[in-house]
Amino acid sequence: MRQGSGSQTVIRFRAAGVSLLLAHLLLVGWLTLRPLDVPWTTASNLQPLAGIRADLSLGPVEAARRIGEGLLLLAPLGVLLPVAGGRLFVSPWASLARTVAAGALISLAIELAQTGVPGQVVDVDSLLLNTAGVALAHLLVVPMCRARLRRRNQQRVRVLPHPRDEAAQGPTPTIPRVGIAP
Repeated sequence: MRQGSGSQTVIRFRAAGVSLLLAHLLLVGWLTLRPLDVPWTTASNLQPLAGIRADLSLGPVEAARRIGEGLLLLAPLGVLLPVAGGRLFVSPWASLARTVAAGALISLAIELAQTGVPGQVVDVDSLLLNTAGVALAHLLVVPMCRARLRRRNQQRVRVLPHPRDEAAQGPTPTIPRVGIAP
């Protein structure tokens, strides 16, 4: 990508991504780390998939609501982290791995921070669901948007030549080939 008017667009795009990412993280922090005034709390769940099985036993509607909440809480990170990174030409697998790892670490930090908040308990299933939500959002949105932006960027580069190209100095001179002397 050449420098010029496109670089200002990239800077604005990244700034918007960082701003939205910070706003989302503040909202998630407020939702998950505020103290709850409850008469009792459940025990911490450190056994993977035990909470999901318990949710499924509550019926399909309640299970869908609880599992959906777990998937959707950090799902916007699957899109906002790559936007904040601002890379257009990157391996899809590397991008997915970086995004999922960052989402898992953020979810782990939230779960560990909940240990000191009254009324909140640690649940390993929320860590799994949050990470799965980040991965699903990334897979559903990011590759398609990057492909669209790359196509638009290629069309713009083909249509708009650089102002310092052939108009200023003319075409590049070529030297005719001369055969090798015997």
